Amino acid sequence: FSPWVIIGLASAGVACAVLGAIGTYISYKRFSKKKGLDDIPATRNNTSLNYMYGTLEKATDHFDESRKLGQGGAGTVFKGILPDGKVVAVKRLFFNTRQWVDQFFNEVNLISGIQHKNLVSLLGCSIEGPESLLVYEYVPNRSLDQILFVKNTINILSWSHRFNIICGTAEGLAYLHGGSGVKIIHRDIKSSNILLDENLNPKIADFGLACCVASDKSHVSTAIAGTLGYMAPEYLVRGQLTEKADVYAFGVLMLEIATGRKN
Repeated sequence: FSPWVIIGLASAGVACAVLGAIGTYISYKRFSKKKGLDDIPATRNNTSLNYMYGTLEKATDHFDESRKLGQGGAGTVFKGILPDGKVVAVKRLFFNTRQWVDQFFNEVNLISGIQHKNLVSLLGCSIEGPESLLVYEYVPNRSLDQILFVKNTINILSWSHRFNIICGTAEGLAYLHGGSGVKIIHRDIKSSNILLDENLNPKIADFGLACCVASDKSHVSTAIAGTLGYMAPEYLVRGQLTEKADVYAFGVLMLEIATGRKN
């Protein structure tokens, strides 16, 4: 992948960061054990993943605007405090048709079995109420774009921080692409979908467009989805999705981190 993600960064330090990130990605891919899709446990009936709608409604103070953390293409995210005091992020989804819910459960079954330090964990969901809700771990800091694209960012994100964010994102992405035993393509890697914890460690978020590729398939033919500017040209033209689409977006993200300029 290096010929098209390392495209002439200005300094040796940045070049080292890019090379380090690519090396991390390749290493994780090389040592990942490939498993079949049947290894993923079905979680639809797992009560530990099911939340009562009323509980989440109260946890977010009835989805009050003061609890709003952000909004994406698939829904709005609110800060919630559960009865036991645990803080979570509750995603209120825009789409609630029965057909969409069936597709939604496929993603829940997939993502709920994924655990990695650089991926936001899905804790559960609720579909019994008037709308579908997803419950994620709460990440206390802002998304990368809210820190990266401001004046005097160098005072917030040192080169060391930027290097760690690049490497951490690469590790999370490599885990999605095979480290978990299955190949999952995120399809929307961008700065607003990278959350930073209290120590500025990155976590990939928002799996609303995530797609699974069977181990015996080289690609998936699917409707075009993602964010313009981060989408690989070959995916836009042919609609054939592979993990390389994520790697292209990752390359764009690295340039943004290195330059502090929005794509």
